[in-house]
Amino acid sequence: MPRPSHNKSASATSSSTVDAAATVVAVCISTHKGEAKHGVVSAECRAGHGLVGDAHAGPGPRQVSIMARADVLQFAAGRLELAPGAFGENLLLDDMDVSTVRCGDRLVIEHGPVLEITAIGKECHNHACAIRRAMGDCIMPRKGVFARVIRSGTITAGQAVRHLPQPFA
Repeated sequence: MPRPSHNKSASATSSSTVDAAATVVAVCISTHKGEAKHGVVSAECRAGHGLVGDAHAGPGPRQVSIMARADVLQFAAGRLELAPGAFGENLLLDDMDVSTVRCGDRLVIEHGPVLEITAIGKECHNHACAIRRAMGDCIMPRKGVFARVIRSGTITAGQAVRHLPQPFA
C-alpha cells in the first residue's frame, strides 16, 4: 500500500513522524551544573525551557544537549566505559549523523516535542571536563548538538526522531 505523502511544513508540527532517521536511546538530566547527567525513564520537555528538572534548562539557545551514540562509542573505543549522560548530554540518539545537522534544522520527536538546532559543539567547561581529564580529549566541542524547544512534549527512550533540514516550507 502506498505511503501517504507528508508536507514538510506539516511534518514539522505534526505529533507523529514517518521514516524516522534516529531513535532516542537515553534521556538524561542532572540537578546541578558541572556534574554528569543520569538516565531517567522520561522527561517533560517544555517549550522555551528544556527538560524539566535539568540544571541546564531555562531560557536561551542551549536548552537541550544531544549526542549520537555511535560518536560516543567510537570515542571510547574500549578505553573507557561511558554511561549515557557522561558528556552532559540530555539525549543520546542512535542513527544520528551529526555531520548532516545544521543550525535551524528541526528534530521532531515522535508523539513528543519539536527541537530546533541552535549550535553544533561547544567548549568544555574550563577546558577541563571530567572526560577531557580522563582521556585527554572530549568530543563535545566537535560532536555535541544543542537545541531549543519549540513545541513541548514528553521524551522517552525508544521514540523515533525525524531530522527536518531547513527550509520547512
